[in-house]
Amino acid sequence: MTQKIIALVDGSIYSESVCHHAAWIAKRTDAPVELIHVLGRRDAPEKQDLSGAIRLGARTQLMEELAELDAQRAKLVSHRGRAVLEDARSIVDQDGVSEITTRLRHGDIVEAISEIETDARVILIGKRGEAADFAKGHLGSNLERIVRAAHRPVFVASRAFQPITSVLVAYDGGSSSMKAVDHIARSPLFKDLAITVVTVGSQSPEVTKGLADAQALLKAAGIDADTRILPGQPETELGKLVEDEGFGMVVMGAYGHSRIRSLVIGSTTTEMVRSCKVPVVLMR
Repeated sequence: MTQKIIALVDGSIYSESVCHHAAWIAKRTDAPVELIHVLGRRDAPEKQDLSGAIRLGARTQLMEELAELDAQRAKLVSHRGRAVLEDARSIVDQDGVSEITTRLRHGDIVEAISEIETDARVILIGKRGEAADFAKGHLGSNLERIVRAAHRPVFVASRAFQPITSVLVAYDGGSSSMKAVDHIARSPLFKDLAITVVTVGSQSPEVTKGLADAQALLKAAGIDADTRILPGQPETELGKLVEDEGFGMVVMGAYGHSRIRSLVIGSTTTEMVRSCKVPVVLMR
């Protein structure tokens, strides 16, 4: 079965970027795109008893009117969800992708992902959703939950799409960063892109060997990767390197064994996703 690119769209300003990135991945991997909009529980009509102490026939009439309003609101929410999906389909189609499907789901977004991710090559989501607080630089709560739960790579789209030619791989020698390197070696997505594998910290024989192993794995896949060891703290040095040298994408493990550790639990990944103006691909 062909693995799909699962793109989550919600009508936020990030959704257009999610669509463009999904199309970019699709054209490089020949994978179909499935666009999904999830109507969460908070989108459902609220159950409130507004009837108070009304008696006689007025209470029955009011309850009927409230039920009708609930039904109308549910219908509007569903129509809006379908409109979001149609707009998203149009963007991906205009980007030159022919195999596109759409799906409107109800319920919890993480539960929806867990049911469909078996068929996924990658899961795309915007850095922030419709409810995010931009003033506080708040990451979307669904993003954190999806990264924690997903068993597929999670591609966190930046606010605007830019063609990607270079990739920074944050490498700490942990199992998730090794998995990230292996994924790059196996995926046609990274063919012909400039790859740089970076470890932040003190140089040691173990660090040097780890980078050499990663470089050799990529070399065996036909990818000539550069490697670097940078002094300092990962959460500041990695972001600075991305900004200074114009990397188009960051790939990193969401869980590791050093300071490049996890989303929210550790500070590095959180800071990278929050501050980077380029897409971040997270591997567990």
